[in-house]
Amino acid sequence: MNEDTEACLEVIPSLQYSCFRRNLSYIPTSIPPSTQHLDFSFNYLTTLQRHMFPRLPLLQHLDLTRCHIQHIDNEAFFNVRNLSVLILTGNPVKYFGRSSINVLEKIHMLVLVNIDLLSMDSLNLQNLTSLKELKVGTNRLFSLALPTYAVSFKDFSILDLHTNNISVIRAVHTSVLRQMSRNLTLILSRNAISFIESGAFNGLYLGEINLLDTISFTTAREALGGLSGLNVKKLKIGHFTEAGRIQINPDSLDSLCFINFEEIYFRQSYYFNLPSHILLCMRNSTKIVLTKVGIVNREHVYFPNLKEIVVVKGKIARLPDLLLSHQYNLKKLVISNNLRPPEFKSFADLPSLDYIDLSHNNFIMNCCDDEFIGVPKLRYLNLSENAKVKIRVFGLLNQPSLEILDLHGTEVEVEHDSAVMQNLKSLKTLNLSNSKITFKSKGFFYGLSGLNELKIAGNSFAKGIFGQLFLNLTVLELLDISNCAIEDIPLTSFQDLHYLKHLIISGNKLTTMDFLTGLSLSKLKSLHADNNHIASISPNILQNLPADILVFDLSSNPIECSCSQIVFISWIINHQSVLKDPQLMSCKSSSMNSRVIYFDPTHCVHTNRVIIIASLFAAVIVLLLSALLYKYQFYIHYCFILLRGYRMSRQQECSYDAFVIYSSKDEAWVLDELVENLEKGHPPIQLCLHERDFQAGKSITSNIVDEGIMGSRKVIVVVSQHFLDSSWCQFEFELAQSWLVFRRNASIIIIILEDVEDKKIRRLFGLHKYLKKNTYLKWKGNALSNIRFWARLRKAIIARN
Repeated sequence: MNEDTEACLEVIPSLQYSCFRRNLSYIPTSIPPSTQHLDFSFNYLTTLQRHMFPRLPLLQHLDLTRCHIQHIDNEAFFNVRNLSVLILTGNPVKYFGRSSINVLEKIHMLVLVNIDLLSMDSLNLQNLTSLKELKVGTNRLFSLALPTYAVSFKDFSILDLHTNNISVIRAVHTSVLRQMSRNLTLILSRNAISFIESGAFNGLYLGEINLLDTISFTTAREALGGLSGLNVKKLKIGHFTEAGRIQINPDSLDSLCFINFEEIYFRQSYYFNLPSHILLCMRNSTKIVLTKVGIVNREHVYFPNLKEIVVVKGKIARLPDLLLSHQYNLKKLVISNNLRPPEFKSFADLPSLDYIDLSHNNFIMNCCDDEFIGVPKLRYLNLSENAKVKIRVFGLLNQPSLEILDLHGTEVEVEHDSAVMQNLKSLKTLNLSNSKITFKSKGFFYGLSGLNELKIAGNSFAKGIFGQLFLNLTVLELLDISNCAIEDIPLTSFQDLHYLKHLIISGNKLTTMDFLTGLSLSKLKSLHADNNHIASISPNILQNLPADILVFDLSSNPIECSCSQIVFISWIINHQSVLKDPQLMSCKSSSMNSRVIYFDPTHCVHTNRVIIIASLFAAVIVLLLSALLYKYQFYIHYCFILLRGYRMSRQQECSYDAFVIYSSKDEAWVLDELVENLEKGHPPIQLCLHERDFQAGKSITSNIVDEGIMGSRKVIVVVSQHFLDSSWCQFEFELAQSWLVFRRNASIIIIILEDVEDKKIRRLFGLHKYLKKNTYLKWKGNALSNIRFWARLRKAIIARN
């Protein structure tokens, strides 16, 4: 095999490597000498020999769990002899070389769990004077006895013998333990101990002894009796797992009274009532932890040293009962998961108690003045996961020292929700999540000037309240408003939260995150906005995200994966180290439910290029069309006027005898000669002149058609050099020509006012053609010619075609 394919994972460069499940049969030489931690579990070594390990002088932690090791040679660990931790769990070792482990003189923890070990004598650990923890659980040991040389283990602290075959303990077995550290933890759990010789533990000092699932009630008297005289800080007993329900003899636990312990952990697999006289055996305890153990006590018992009591899954009918009152040194009380809802009464005379956990009891209670008046130093109060808590108007007035109040999962009813928390000046954490509260007053949290964490997930808000609810919470660092069906967050909502570090708005109906545009959230480290309706976030909001943000959760939102959101998509792809679960961010419009991080921004680059090219092409076309329209505007007008004129020609009566088409620069001749001789002659001829007769406010083209061409029987065209240079004159002439098509009795009379260049006339194709086919008049300006000119012109106008 190529070693490159076998390479182990570099967890911490040059220091920590993991070869977990690499199917290796040797340790790669690529592991550097500087390595301190090596996980080589679940591989195949079979035999450990010196050459198996490269020289690793700094290696401290070696995990060889389940490597199928059967044979360990004498010098197997020679190249790693500075180990502090060696784990050989789950290897079917059949042979240990006498000096194989003994060479590890600096080892602190040796784990030989589930290696089919029959006897401690098969191990030579004489040189392991630094050993602190020996874990030999799940083997086939019959004795807890340590070799005599173990007395030299000065810092030895844990001997773990769980799940072995130890059934009998005699005094000789504990002789070495007596000479060792008084803080030793001895774990004997899951050994079927049936007999402990009297005096076997007498005078022995231990830090902890774990006897869970060891002594059955049928042998409890004989076994526990052998523990008489034991001095131990932590005693763990119980959780008996014998088949069937056994009638317990209360006397079987009498021997507990002859064991000196500071803390007792008594756990049962089914409910058991602890008799009063056994409870008295615990009166010197500093801590009592009972699981599925009820307390049958009809009179008060004072525990002078008791600082902590925990009762889980018990049957306490009344809180507090006689045991839980007048305990002057009690500091911590936990009554949780009671098997039936207890009746709640007031706590009395508990001057040192500062921690109360009454969660998961399904009770209904009022809160919290009379009930806790006997607990003046209350700092922590947990009433979560109960049926209902009703907070009176001044119910929290007498709890100024309260720092943590947890009511999550409990229906909370508030008599008056205005400033109900105002006296809790020391409160740092408040959890009202899923409490069926509808916040109606903006002053609900007034007075909580020191609040650091506020969790109100799963509740609701009256209209118009949300934007003002968090005012004055100036030192708040965590706010959880998830699953509240919030559709919009007003910009003013977080204006006072200048120190907010963690904001959780998951599971709402938000479509935008405009509230981030404010400057108040500059300290934000994590923002959880998953499971909302957010399709996109604008670039200016992304720019406003705090520079130091570590976690931004947008998973399970319907992100719009389109080129119009390319800035947002690119931001997501480039900030996956900040985003939580970016692989769970899906595109909303994709039929394949593709992931946002797989969106290809280069596709948008090509698309944008096509769009730009198409836009440029369209712009060129528009410019060309505009140029053509501008150049041929008169011809376009001409087409529209033709259609319009065709409709009007059949309806309109003529108001003028002739419409005069002329250049404004020839106006003097028109007024002095044409108008003077025609309109003032006999009979008078009515002319239509654009400067005199066109209607004001009406477009020029409309006036030309309506007043001039369609409103006159004849058209007079005054041709001059100025006429040929005028586009309007040419336009009017072409309209007049079209007019001949619609009105058969219409005619055009051409007057050549002055000699013009023939090539200019040829340029105006319609005029040149007309002059070739029709008779025209020419103005010569002398008296004799003028008489003949006016006579012919008048006759042409008056004539009926």
